Amino acid sequence: MKKVGLTGGIGTGKSIVSRVFSELGISVFYSDNEAKKAYLDDMVLLKVRDMFGDSVFEQETLNIEKLATIVFANNDSLTKLNNIIHPFTMDLYDEWIDQHKEDVYTIMESAIIFEAEIHKQFDKIITVNAPIEICIKRVMERDNISKESVLQRMESQFATNFNTEKSDFVIINDDKTLILQQVLDIHNTLIF
Repeated sequence: MKKVGLTGGIGTGKSIVSRVFSELGISVFYSDNEAKKAYLDDMVLLKVRDMFGDSVFEQETLNIEKLATIVFANNDSLTKLNNIIHPFTMDLYDEWIDQHKEDVYTIMESAIIFEAEIHKQFDKIITVNAPIEICIKRVMERDNISKESVLQRMESQFATNFNTEKSDFVIINDDKTLILQQVLDIHNTLIF
């Protein structure tokens, strides 16, 4: 079984591309969705409280918006949070991979494959790329946040050209180029 990582910056359309692969019958591990489970784990919450204090909690419940405001304003804080959440998510991924050993290939969708330095765990890497203005517009509409907030989040990610240079495949999601044909071309390469 080939392990494929699918990455890209915020707003590039990783989830749309992942859904196309899923429609082709490929098993996809959605890291962002799985990482949310970490915020329900008592040990993770204890580490978050130790690292960021009581100010990110409201009556013992983690306030994700407050935490996001802190970590996206400070790369050191984001790294500390990723160091808490990432191992939890990777444990879930390892369990998930064990359940998909018979697949020809699987995909892990994650925005931080290169940042977390896990790219070496994959046989192939796909990066989804889109023009920055399109990404900003998508995220502003999706998350109902300001352009400044989107730019702040983008600053915490590696430069797009770094991802594309280190990737085996690049999918362009510029609202002009058809995604389906790009995915099919990659899929046909990976199944052989």
